[in-house]
Amino acid sequence: MAPRTEPPAFVAHCVELLSPLGSVRTQRMFGGWGLYVDELFVAIIASERLYLKAAPTDRERYAAAGCEPFVYSSDGQSVALGYWSAPAEAMDSPVLMLPWARLALQAALAARAQKAVKPRAPARAKTTSATAPAQARATRPRRG
Repeated sequence: MAPRTEPPAFVAHCVELLSPLGSVRTQRMFGGWGLYVDELFVAIIASERLYLKAAPTDRERYAAAGCEPFVYSSDGQSVALGYWSAPAEAMDSPVLMLPWARLALQAALAARAQKAVKPRAPARAKTTSATAPAQARATRPRRG
């Protein structure tokens, strides 16, 4: 097994910024990094920039702070994900990042809760050749 290498300095800095929230774990992803706080995916690092998970209700707040959405190109189309760059001043210290990091954690918790609540499609009854005629008779209107 290859020895694990330390993340780059910028990634380590972002881990430090988010550390007041809890245990921060990093993972290499698509040429960038993913950051997890207590196993919740809360941030992406791409092109030396930190993007925090944002709930739809918080996007105006990010925009007002001069933040930009994380957008990538796929098959000539721009794809925006629910992540916004961190405000420049928040990158200076964990104390300044804390309110933004809390928003990212809340967005991750809400996304996890929403996934857990999604109803599954009801199972469809299988029709076999032996039961098909009986089912067809049962659904025909009766005469008389």
